[in-house]
Amino acid sequence: MKKILLSLATLYTVGQAGGCLLVQPNSMNVDWKAYKTLGKIGVGGKFTAVNYTPTALEGKDFASILVGSKVDIDTQKIDSGNSGRDETLVKFFFDKMSSGSIQATIKDIKADKRIKDKPRTGTVQVMITMNQKSLIIPMKYSYADSKFRADGTIDILDFDAKSALTSISKSCYDLHKGKTWSDVSIGFETTITATLCDVKIEKK
Repeated sequence: MKKILLSLATLYTVGQAGGCLLVQPNSMNVDWKAYKTLGKIGVGGKFTAVNYTPTALEGKDFASILVGSKVDIDTQKIDSGNSGRDETLVKFFFDKMSSGSIQATIKDIKADKRIKDKPRTGTVQVMITMNQKSLIIPMKYSYADSKFRADGTIDILDFDAKSALTSISKSCYDLHKGKTWSDVSIGFETTITATLCDVKIEKK
């Protein structure tokens, strides 16, 4: 009986505060898009081996479940939709890095002003460690229909990876028509379900 009363009290408290319980899985998708030719044609892909360690699986807001969360990415396992291209990217780009993995940690999150009937948006600050260089990268996020999506841009040269960029540029010189861009679009996506929102308990 005490457990039932406690549960009802919790629901009532959450409802009165208009709050939510946010729940996420311990999985995350990470994707990228690189660019070639003077026309800056994008070639996209994703990492297929991403180990996501969330700060918490549930909490009252994005900060409580996302800030401090980490990912460890195996750069040997990618999917660009073309197995031959995947092999080239691994051999002539990722293998030229000092490590076969990329690490990232969400350091901070700030929400934009809420606009009614629009997706929630804001900025996440993500520390990315690649080629033994760590940088804080700002990424814009959007949240709607239980999908949390963040996008940003990195410059390969900022990670002291000129040799890797030169390597892939030479390997794909003809396909890229002599131009391989150093900036790469990056993104991550996870599911965050909001429950217990605006619960109403009728008084009798």
